[in-house]
Amino acid sequence: MASNASPWNRLLEGNLRFTQDRSTAAADRGAARRAQLNESQNPFALVLGCSDSRVPAEILFDQGLGDLFVVRTAGHVVDAAALGSVEYAVEVLGVSLIVVLGHEGCGAVAAATRVVDEGLVPPGYIRDIAERIAPNVARARRAGATTAAEIGAQHSLHTLELLRERSSMVDAALRRGAVTAVPAQYSLATGLVTEVQAPTLTTA
Repeated sequence: MASNASPWNRLLEGNLRFTQDRSTAAADRGAARRAQLNESQNPFALVLGCSDSRVPAEILFDQGLGDLFVVRTAGHVVDAAALGSVEYAVEVLGVSLIVVLGHEGCGAVAAATRVVDEGLVPPGYIRDIAERIAPNVARARRAGATTAAEIGAQHSLHTLELLRERSSMVDAALRRGAVTAVPAQYSLATGLVTEVQAPTLTTA
């Protein structure tokens, strides 16, 4: 569905529809829309989010086929594959918005928090995920985060910073204004997505 709103506001409008049970995206998920997208795609936003089954970006933002380019990993961890996918969306598809979407109750962030706070390391490759997130948990703690929700929100903010640090393509696109970026947090209880603000550090 076309909108004159900014990309971020377009997503917020969709999210509000989602929370109010008045979705309009069904019309953009049918046969006619599939036919329009048969040869190419032109998503307006990239969402880097968590694999959690309760946080499907297209649904909670009430978007149709072809609207979002979605990259999902546990805890929205940025590995080489995720980074390449983000760069593809920015450089090849020309998305105008990057959203790093975290959420309350994230198991990956909880595992990373246990690594930081208790030294409890999970088994197998889950350990790799937790250890990638752990530095962001530590940063959040130093910035004053105490609750799981606060830590998760700051993880979204720091993930966006990591994208810029690791990808010269993403950083350059943001610097020249070709794309904007928003760290965000999804509430499982309310269904609302909110932008994450940088913490205000205080000195003793």
